[in-house]
Amino acid sequence: MAYGVKIAKGDAYKRAALKRRHIRVRKHISGSPERPRLVVTRSNRHMVAQVIDDIAGHTLASASTLDVSIRGGEGDKSTQAKQVGALVAERAKAAGVEAVVFDRGGNQYAGRIAALADAAREAGLKF
Repeated sequence: MAYGVKIAKGDAYKRAALKRRHIRVRKHISGSPERPRLVVTRSNRHMVAQVIDDIAGHTLASASTLDVSIRGGEGDKSTQAKQVGALVAERAKAAGVEAVVFDRGGNQYAGRIAALADAAREAGLKF
């Protein structure tokens, strides 16, 4: 099956490749009320994590490096990703979510993505 993501040059090619990988991952992953989807969005500076119920189309919890509690924090980007993972897990548990399906968003499961996931697991979310 072909996807409608155009091949471009330079940075646009990288964005298109990321989009293709995300589409490929999303073919197999969907969030339900019992196990919502933990989506990770990564940019060069920031990380955003959301817990989404795809059936209802609602975001149940979210956290980001732009949050007041994390924004001025010390440490490198991996440390901030760990803080985001712990914060989103805390907010998800407050919303009544115990287990999630992890959506890495087409990113490689390493570095900041893995740090966020490990911190969410340590905070009590089940993957």
